[in-house]
Amino acid sequence: MSGTSEKEQPRRRQARGERRIAQLLQAAAQVFCTTGYTAASTNAIAREAGVSPGTLYQFFPNKEAIAIELGDRLVHEMREAYGEALAPVDPGTPVEQAIGSAVDRFMAFNTEHPVFFALMHGPDIPGRMAEAHDQLHTTVTARIESLLASLMPGADPADVTRRAHVCLGVYKAGLELVLAHEGAERAAYIQEVKDVLVRYLEPLVGERPRHG
Repeated sequence: MSGTSEKEQPRRRQARGERRIAQLLQAAAQVFCTTGYTAASTNAIAREAGVSPGTLYQFFPNKEAIAIELGDRLVHEMREAYGEALAPVDPGTPVEQAIGSAVDRFMAFNTEHPVFFALMHGPDIPGRMAEAHDQLHTTVTARIESLLASLMPGADPADVTRRAHVCLGVYKAGLELVLAHEGAERAAYIQEVKDVLVRYLEPLVGERPRHG
């Protein structure tokens, strides 16, 4: 019995630590969204979490460490999200359906985690996060290329790459507008982003059978 109890204690301490870390990261996300990364402070994060600064420092040495941990977790989630959202589709899939599904998944992730946009597009993000963002951007662009290539079989690879960059640029610009609104207006802006992308891509996809 005593041996079992001794084994359970470290597990309980670890579980409490994980809960505290999650609490601090949630508080940090709120502060970063409200004030931006640059203006945020560990004191503000501790206050938002309802703990003392000393408690925060037991887990994180500074706000950069908090941002990096939060960013790492979000990037991991984002990679899973785009893996599903940007999988190649059957060439006969309507553009509206393929683009609508991808945009919905990405928008759901970004609206559920607005701190991702705040951290990844802020003017003063930690270097490691900037590197992670660049890697993510490269991978997402490649995924968009794969999706577009499946919709436009036989298209010139250089054209597909260029169009992938345009699509990602349109999405990012639209996302900023989406995050600035809520409720019905947010839904309306999401639909606008879909409409822009569909109207851009439909004629390009429609070209393919004539060139086949």
